[in-house]
Amino acid sequence: MNKSLLSTAVAAALLMSSQTLASTAPEVETNIEQIKIIGTKQDSRATAGSSAVIDEEQMRIEVPSDINQLMKTIPGVYVREEDGQGLRPNIGIRAASAGRVSKVTLLEDGIMMAPAPYSNPAAYYFPTTLRMSAVEVLKGAPLLRYGPQTTGGVLNLVSTPIPEQFSGQVLTEFGEYASSDIHAHVGGTEGDFGFLLETVQRNSDGFKTIDRSERDAGFAIQDYVAKLQWQGDRSSLLAKLQYSEEESNETYLGLTDADFSADPNRRYGLSEIDQMDNKHEGYSVHYRFEATESLSVSAIGYYNDYKRNWFKLDGGNSYINAANAGDTEALAILRGDRDEVGLEYKNNNRAYESKGIELNINWQWQNHDIEAGLRDHSDEMDRYQPVAVYDQVNGSLVYQDMIAPTGGNNRLEGADATAFWLTDQWQVSDALTVNLALRHEDVESYRLQYADPSRTALDSTRGNSSDEWLPGVSFTYQLNQQWQMLAGAHRGFSPLGGGASENQRPETSDNYEFGARYSDGSFFAEAIAFYSDFNDTTQQCSIANPCDNGAESGSYVLGESTVAGLELQASQLFEFGQFAMPVDFTYTYTQGEIKGDSLVTGLMDGDELNDIPQNTFSVRVTLDNNEGWTNYVVAKYIDEMCVSVGCNRNDSAFARTDSLFVTDIVSRYEVNPNMAVYLKVENLFDQQKIVARSPHGARPNKPQTASLGVEYSF
Repeated sequence: MNKSLLSTAVAAALLMSSQTLASTAPEVETNIEQIKIIGTKQDSRATAGSSAVIDEEQMRIEVPSDINQLMKTIPGVYVREEDGQGLRPNIGIRAASAGRVSKVTLLEDGIMMAPAPYSNPAAYYFPTTLRMSAVEVLKGAPLLRYGPQTTGGVLNLVSTPIPEQFSGQVLTEFGEYASSDIHAHVGGTEGDFGFLLETVQRNSDGFKTIDRSERDAGFAIQDYVAKLQWQGDRSSLLAKLQYSEEESNETYLGLTDADFSADPNRRYGLSEIDQMDNKHEGYSVHYRFEATESLSVSAIGYYNDYKRNWFKLDGGNSYINAANAGDTEALAILRGDRDEVGLEYKNNNRAYESKGIELNINWQWQNHDIEAGLRDHSDEMDRYQPVAVYDQVNGSLVYQDMIAPTGGNNRLEGADATAFWLTDQWQVSDALTVNLALRHEDVESYRLQYADPSRTALDSTRGNSSDEWLPGVSFTYQLNQQWQMLAGAHRGFSPLGGGASENQRPETSDNYEFGARYSDGSFFAEAIAFYSDFNDTTQQCSIANPCDNGAESGSYVLGESTVAGLELQASQLFEFGQFAMPVDFTYTYTQGEIKGDSLVTGLMDGDELNDIPQNTFSVRVTLDNNEGWTNYVVAKYIDEMCVSVGCNRNDSAFARTDSLFVTDIVSRYEVNPNMAVYLKVENLFDQQKIVARSPHGARPNKPQTASLGVEYSF
């Protein structure tokens, strides 16, 4: 794929404008419009709930383009990679399953970012990580302030702020597999007004090779953001516009285990024509009014429009499963050595729309910090998916016919939701802080399925309504200057989605955590135990994440389950002469299993839940000579995971993913106050394992990949 001409033009324009400015870059600027749910890293270490912040400093040094690699350094977070590039993340938090981030509340600057958060929460759109300045994860009872997913956690991506002075930056990175990344932004504040213009341009040929094809397995991404802010004496108004496009030659078709062992970066020729195309538009307006020193009111209006068509082989899993079971004909078809007729390639064509208004009042009264809010939201997914039929002839794909969409390939799904929340942070004493939370979710969902392409006749309809009160309480108690205790309990909720039937109930859970924090100078340590008890464990079914009953749409209720675990983290700053060496360590132990036998599902007490690794840990070590040269090493480990529930009762070699240990390094040198250069090597020791078996076969993580970058600020 060729690098976008627009990216070059934007970068050049920014560089030319910088020549008119003084050569000295400004100091680190104050963020005047970022919408955070936690704040700083220090704030996260005092929250009445487990939380984490990947701050601006870590983002600046690591220059992350793959959200999966960042999330692996946060305790209580589980990642199941898919394409090795982080294009379609699968992220779970504690008891919330990982598939497409569908059980996690995904926010950008405090606004919901899933394509259809209530009816179709699977995050086929994920904001571009490279343009983020911080990442926040909030767990425990305080997450009830947000929603709709309130079981595991909230993931908030904090975008580039409007600077206080006119300034900008151009970052360019070039690496293996013909990859190039450009991140450029310019902005400033003059009087009451501020602005920011920003773009990210990403291109790569990908690290996989497609059999008998000259087509690459890469991607091209263009992302644009504009912000405009007005700030008066007591009022402020922020408008944000975002537009992005992606074209990626990605597929659902993985490999058999035998072919993975021979070459994990191979792709079968059957997937040659697979491609994802998508566009996202996002608009938001945030108004804030400081009525008094203790009373403020804010209002947010937002609209997101997302369209995508993932054209790809449908049903490839049947060939993979057969070949893994020893079917030589299926293996020959996958490898292109045998002709096959009637291969179906589906236009997974969907259009999403979500919009809403959110009001929030903050009142500080005596020892209370009270928030009350209301959100009115609606979203919709329009699925219209014609199927193209091809034959494989002599290893090549030959077009035959087009099947018009009916039934499950031709439907509308949507949801209307009203949410209310009331929180109180009560400073009972100098040592004791109590946080009370109450949330209410009222959701009406529907599905209209059509029998003909013109949508003149309905095939079927269904609908569901849920009405849940979600209380929570948490506290911190400062034993002394070093020790702090924390605990909390809350009711969790996950809406069923647009495919739910009338008699289905949403997933609910009772969640508890208890822990301690220790802080002494530069040393910090935290240990938190958590436990979740589910009434109706629910899977959201899709082709990418089929439910355990084989369904690829709708919901599937597994029954009761429990998830319990322990999160540990510690950090220490060591100093050796002029060198500073911060060290950060995280570890998570988790056990998730079915509770009780079920005649309906066939599941048994003790069956392990899928996508939950028992052990994960990360170690980050930085060596800084305090004269502009910083070296950064991060090592990450994740245990094997069940592909489907109950794999502990299955001795099949295909029932689990592999465990994975990966080390990344970054070496950064500040040439002068305006310019820095860096070398980044991901997967230093070139460890590739089966990180996923869904969708459709064994899938690898990214191989060893080196890149060079230059960052210029003005």
